[in-house]
Amino acid sequence: MAQKKHKPEEIVAKLRQVDVLVSQGRPVAEAIRTIGVTAFTYYRWRKEFGGLKSDQVKRLRDLEKENERLRKAVSDLTLEKLILKEAAFGKLLSPARRRRCVEHVVSKLGVSERLACRVLGQHRSTQRKMPMGRADEAALTADIIALATQYGRYGYRRITALLHRAGWVVNVKRVERIWRREGLKVPHRQPKMGRLWRNDGPCIRLWPEYPNHVWSYDFVEDRTHNGKKFRMLNVIDEFTRECLAIRIDRKLNSTSVIDVLSDLFVLRGVPGHVRSDNGPEFIAKAVRDWIAAVGARTAFIEPGSPWENGYCESFNSKLRDELLNGEIFYSLAEARIVIEGWRQHYNTERPHSSLGYKPPAPAAILSLKPCQSSQAERPTMH
Repeated sequence: MAQKKHKPEEIVAKLRQVDVLVSQGRPVAEAIRTIGVTAFTYYRWRKEFGGLKSDQVKRLRDLEKENERLRKAVSDLTLEKLILKEAAFGKLLSPARRRRCVEHVVSKLGVSERLACRVLGQHRSTQRKMPMGRADEAALTADIIALATQYGRYGYRRITALLHRAGWVVNVKRVERIWRREGLKVPHRQPKMGRLWRNDGPCIRLWPEYPNHVWSYDFVEDRTHNGKKFRMLNVIDEFTRECLAIRIDRKLNSTSVIDVLSDLFVLRGVPGHVRSDNGPEFIAKAVRDWIAAVGARTAFIEPGSPWENGYCESFNSKLRDELLNGEIFYSLAEARIVIEGWRQHYNTERPHSSLGYKPPAPAAILSLKPCQSSQAERPTMH
């Protein structure tokens, strides 16, 4: 952990504190320990700031800054050259950039506005004219900031979709301009990784073509506040991007997989294929036999190739990025309630970029036209 860097005023205050404690009869070593630094640091401070008071340190610092500014002004042959150096790098193409640059130069160097405008090529009437924004600019900015605060991992495109849903008639370029002006951004937590597609890989052979065609499932792990691990079994429909279920428990095995799939098969029908990795819970003979018995087919990805299960991996990353990384779960019951609430939000409200910034369900499903003719036949119950 980096050590705190003390300001000169704080250093002088700590030195005075040690002097007071020593004058009361306390040992020097004990007095140094009270200010939270080592003896070496204390004597280095005393050598540099000993005998000074707080106001003297402040004046000394101001004098040093003034001397530095004067040395800069003297080293530059003319004040105009100094102004150009203080100006922003690159071309000042727009009047707004020139206006900000003039204000910066005036506040930094203390020169007149007339001189700064002349050097930087800004007309004084343009400099003094206050730009008039749109009447709804403040309200739109407030809504964008509120949505960005509520959905911290959404970019300006998804925020635009949410604004459209709220009744705003606004262009994505205007939202982007306000987004950048307010300094909003979604930080990147990891570098981009390339995908090594194989010509005969399962992802190439099996693309989802209609709802209930290909499901995929995978496990995600997290921990409660007491450090105990719990697992989540996520099941999604690859065509509609809908999260069908998230099963949460301390331990999940092949029996749990069959239990989750059986409930979903009864509610939504049997899919054509079920895609997964080669985890022991998925390749278990009981799971494979049960899936085949109800009329579905398994589609296992190549070992060590998670990108072949890209739909589910993408969903897992969104779950972790938008929820798990920012939540503390104090119990398993709390985790179930919060994660289920997020699943409902993901399905019904969250804009999805691959669906035209519509949520996976129900609007996106209603707008799609599945080809039911190629759907796998469901088993007949006798």
